[in-house]
Amino acid sequence: MQNTSLTGRELLAALGIVVIWGTNFIAMKVGLRSFTPFQLGAARYLLAILPLIFLVPAPRVHWKWLLLYGLCQGVGQFGLVFLSLKIGMTAALASVLLQTQLFFTALLSFFVLAEKPGRPLLAGLALAALGLCCFAMNYLLPAAGAAAATTALGFALCLGGASMWAASNIVVRLAQRAAPGFAPLSFLVWCSAVPVLPFIALSLLFDAPGSRWQWTGAPWQGWVAVAYLGWVATIFAYSMWTGLIQRHGANRIAPFSLGVPVVGIASGMLVLGESVTAWQWAGIALIVAALACVLLGSRPRAVAVASQRR
Repeated sequence: MQNTSLTGRELLAALGIVVIWGTNFIAMKVGLRSFTPFQLGAARYLLAILPLIFLVPAPRVHWKWLLLYGLCQGVGQFGLVFLSLKIGMTAALASVLLQTQLFFTALLSFFVLAEKPGRPLLAGLALAALGLCCFAMNYLLPAAGAAAATTALGFALCLGGASMWAASNIVVRLAQRAAPGFAPLSFLVWCSAVPVLPFIALSLLFDAPGSRWQWTGAPWQGWVAVAYLGWVATIFAYSMWTGLIQRHGANRIAPFSLGVPVVGIASGMLVLGESVTAWQWAGIALIVAALACVLLGSRPRAVAVASQRR
């Protein structure tokens, strides 16, 4: 890991990743116009593994970690998020709610890995809890017609997707403990093969018979959205992000993720014409403040620990 500052190219790469992940939710909404949530999941991961699975060697980890990560991150996270966006969730709000994975990860780390949260994380958890209360108030005391674009079920499914993202984070940490030094790209590519068959099975079981073959008549916009999700947002962006973290460390790179909900909100409002209620704005502000508290508040401590180790 380098101790130097980011080069101009690396800074552009980090900002580009933020834009990709922020607009990722627009692609999801566009894709769901042509595919059912389960079809979109299968198509996303099918493109994510082709053709790389024939070019990238299998990671040197036990197969159970590939299976667990693929089920948690693929079927769990994106299956629930796609359902959420289809049933009742805006792209703008989804981009914020998914960031709560940081706090679900902290809770799982405490119960599974026995890691005690620091003060910045505790403060962030408190702010995030207040933010979720504001989102809940949007359904308990809605303004007339203001919450029509989202539903309580869509909200719950999106939070479920964030919790499954957190579970996949724990799986990665356990896999790294079991096999330190495994290649992140090969791990990501081979894990992406896991959700394909479960998504196809879910589509056959739960999609209406008339919609099972609708993907064959999908317009080009739907396939472009799938390609964006599979190749750009999954393989390209995650690979670049992992490379930046490997070179500069998570403490220096992670704060860039604060820009994802900003881009997500802006793109949802500008491209899809989505609206945000007063309660949602309050919740968004508290969630972003919670993220900033954790990502920025923990940096001095991490730097101090690093300097002591040197």
